[in-house]
Amino acid sequence: MRRPADLRRPSAAPLPLLSALAATAVLLTACGTERAGPGSTDARASASQEVTRIDDPGKDGVRITSLTLPPASPSPTRSGYLVSADKLPTDSDSGISATYEVTNDGTETWTYSVVFTFVSADGGAMANQTETVRDVGPGQTVRGTVRAGHLPPSTPRVTGAKVFQVTKVPAGEAPAAPGTCPASGIRVSADQGEAAMGLRVVGLHLDNCGKHAYTVEGYPLLELLDDELRHVDGVRILHGSGEITTGAGPDEPPRPVRLNPGESATAGLVWRNTTELGTPVNVPHVRVRAQAGADPVTVTPHLDLGTTGKLGVRPWKKAEPQEPPAGRQTDSP
Repeated sequence: MRRPADLRRPSAAPLPLLSALAATAVLLTACGTERAGPGSTDARASASQEVTRIDDPGKDGVRITSLTLPPASPSPTRSGYLVSADKLPTDSDSGISATYEVTNDGTETWTYSVVFTFVSADGGAMANQTETVRDVGPGQTVRGTVRAGHLPPSTPRVTGAKVFQVTKVPAGEAPAAPGTCPASGIRVSADQGEAAMGLRVVGLHLDNCGKHAYTVEGYPLLELLDDELRHVDGVRILHGSGEITTGAGPDEPPRPVRLNPGESATAGLVWRNTTELGTPVNVPHVRVRAQAGADPVTVTPHLDLGTTGKLGVRPWKKAEPQEPPAGRQTDSP
């Protein structure tokens, strides 16, 4: 059998996201194409690009302000809401990007996880990218750029972009940024998850990035939260995954896990998205504590629990050391 985010580890798109993208993509309204003037620095840097300004209300305080595409041939054209572009480069970054801005109209500082979708003329999703925008204070606007990255040669032309999904958590509970360590010395995050035949698994990761050993035992403590960060009722949190699936073998009992600095532990969330009678339950946020008394960290795995009413959690276990890349030698002790 992988979903965001850090808040990803890094992340990407939530598990049900990929199948939804093509069905729900909406193209943005273009309101003019800009070129830098001859002889300017911008003109030389953008000689092979077209920048199209976007007038779009966005979603949940996030909006795209411009779209950069490879040039049209023989000249830029606009048809309705679409901007034509040549085929993408086959051996490098596509050269496609979108600028965006995040505005916090609330009274609390938030960290945002935003999924941007680059779409073709027929509305199909050609690429989705997740950006984490940290510590946006009340009344503040933060601007950035998201790139579509490398796309296969067979990819249809990208003609638009949209804000597909916005998730935000209190900045004080957001997973730590890559390369940083919280004051606690313990970093908690969730990976993108894996899916197969309706079975979902998302890994939780506990890294000792501090200077002292840390011991954890048992199961992560979880609180399921909705879009407004309110508690979600009606879901049983089970110790172990035996009631969810037997395909992963028997549940292992929890054991003390001692993590020296630089070591890690993993746990797991396991569920099925079966939908039968009743109202499906979706849980965008999970507030995680490594153990009682630990600082809370809110991750955004977007649990599509269907009507099952249950979520399995596996105990912490020590993570295996990662092997160095093939062909690369490690330093001698």
